[in-house]
Amino acid sequence: MERRTFLGMAATAALAGGSPAADAPKETVRGDMRYRTLGRTGEEVSLLGLGGHHIGRQKEEKESIEIIRTAIDAGVTFLDNCWDYHDGGSEVRMGKALQGGYRKKVFLMTKIDGRTKKAAAQQIEDSLGRLRTDVIDLVQFHEIIRLEDPDRIFADGAALEAVQEAKKAGKLRFVGFTGHKDPLVHLRMLEVAAAHGFRFDAVQMPLNVMDAHFRSFEKKVLPELVKEQVGVLGMKSLGDGSILKSKTATPVECLHYAMSLPTSVVVSGMDSLAILRQNLAAVKSFKPLTGEQVAELLGRTAKAAAEGKYERFKTTNGFDGTAKNPKWLGADDAGP
Repeated sequence: MERRTFLGMAATAALAGGSPAADAPKETVRGDMRYRTLGRTGEEVSLLGLGGHHIGRQKEEKESIEIIRTAIDAGVTFLDNCWDYHDGGSEVRMGKALQGGYRKKVFLMTKIDGRTKKAAAQQIEDSLGRLRTDVIDLVQFHEIIRLEDPDRIFADGAALEAVQEAKKAGKLRFVGFTGHKDPLVHLRMLEVAAAHGFRFDAVQMPLNVMDAHFRSFEKKVLPELVKEQVGVLGMKSLGDGSILKSKTATPVECLHYAMSLPTSVVVSGMDSLAILRQNLAAVKSFKPLTGEQVAELLGRTAKAAAEGKYERFKTTNGFDGTAKNPKWLGADDAGP
């Protein structure tokens, strides 16, 4: 076992406005996998996280289960999921894969859409049942993409109360939120939480070579999370594959960029064993990017990134499941 502080982030830390030594999560290397601390929780999670949506895309359930178990056997411990992925199908498949002793090997995360107490409480129960577990390690409010989402979640008798009650009952351990639309919405979620005396344990957001140029979560949100010791979960490191279409960066370069930031986990969609092996190899070969490498990569991607063409999750509603299915949010109680 090799234990060390993850250093060498001067260039990327400068982008985020911080100090590399202070910002970096502690890292442990075991075998070919790297593990980092998740914010102030003290939990250790794999640098590579298995995305939940992609493991519900296979035609045959057995293929999904094989991908999940192969990832865990290779050292992946962070599993991503969501109540709404494939109408619950991703959670069902993951729950089956975690039988036979696999559940105790992982840090299990899922997300809920409910903004009302009733909707959130029911979705937590649904997820527990599908995942076949008594406790979920991290539950996150999903798709915080509207300025009013924080108000709905933190209102009296709303979703946060359901989550806090579930935590008190031992059904979940940590609380976070996710979103892919605009860093201003993330900042407002943090602001509203602070006004209510609440601190999140983790936050999930896009972190990639193009985000650095356009409506940047890296520049605007990441420094706040580091300052507050909130676990950073990076997603869309390849922009759901769109960044590769720009022909400005390779898959490994995209992954290594996200891993060079002060992220605890880089969540990646892996819908085949071939992609899983590619990403595992990227972890094995990873070395923190130097300042020169970052500058060259950002220079290469700047023009393509300028208007968000390859980050359509920011500029369209094509990725907004709750916009297409508002009933998932729950009906607001009548106001005064």
